[in-house]
Amino acid sequence: MVEKTKELISVDNVSLDYGGKDGNGPAIKDVSLDIYPGEFVCVMGPSGCGKSTLLKILAGFIKPTGGTASLDGNKINGIDAQRGVVFQNSTLYEWYSVKKNVGFGLSMRHVAKATIAEEVEKYLAEVKLDDWGDKKVFELSGGMKQRAAIASALINKPEILLMDEPFGALDALTKNQMQNLIRRIWAKSHNTIFFITHDVDEALLLGSRVVVMSKHPGRIIADFPAPFTTDILRDNDDDIRYSKDFLAKRKKILEMISQDILE
Repeated sequence: MVEKTKELISVDNVSLDYGGKDGNGPAIKDVSLDIYPGEFVCVMGPSGCGKSTLLKILAGFIKPTGGTASLDGNKINGIDAQRGVVFQNSTLYEWYSVKKNVGFGLSMRHVAKATIAEEVEKYLAEVKLDDWGDKKVFELSGGMKQRAAIASALINKPEILLMDEPFGALDALTKNQMQNLIRRIWAKSHNTIFFITHDVDEALLLGSRVVVMSKHPGRIIADFPAPFTTDILRDNDDDIRYSKDFLAKRKKILEMISQDILE
C-alpha cells in the first residue's frame, strides 16, 4: 500500500456545469478527492457520470465552474508536461514513425537530439516496441498504438499519468496484455496513475485504490483501497479475480451503482 504523505493532486469541491439546454447542464458536482504519490487510482461509474470530465479538469483541458483542482499545491490552470494523458483512441501522428511520435514532446522542448534518441529507445523497450520504432503509426495494431501512446506520455516524466479508458476499444486478449503492461510499468516506475474505466473488473485488477462515481451529475459515492493488483504482481497470476474477496467487492460495486441509478 502507498504511504500517504502529502497529496500530489487535491480536488476540492469541484463542480462543472456546461449550462443551458445545449450544454446538458451539470456534469460533476462537489467532487473532493486527494491523490497521493505512487497511487494507482481507478475511477469508475455509469456512463455519463462525469469520469472523463474530471480527468479533463485534472489535465487542464477545461476549468471547473466551482471548486479548485491543484497539483503540488498549485492550482491547475492549463496543460503542461507534469500531466501526461492517454486517451482511448491514440492521438499519435499516423504518418510519423513510432520513434518520431514518442520523441515529439521532447523535440518540442528543444531537447538535444542525442538525448531524445536515447530516451526514445529506452521507452520503446519499456513498452516492448523495440523492433517497431521505424514503422509508421498506421502500420501498427490497436494495442501497439496504445503502447506507443503510453511511451510518448511517459517519456516526458510526468508527475501523474491520466488515462481515459485507454483499453476500452481493444479486444479481450490485447486488453489483458495491456493491463499487464501498465501494471508492470506502475510497479517499476512508481508513477502516479489516474485511470478512468467503465469496467468493474479492470478497476479492481489494476487500481491500488478504486473510486466509484454516481450517476449524472457525478459525485463520489465510494473510495476504498484495493489489494488485488499488488497480489497479482507478487504471484504473477491474475486468478485472484476468481477469489471470494474479489467477487464480493465486484458484487458490492455493481449493486452500489445499480442502486444509485434506480434512485
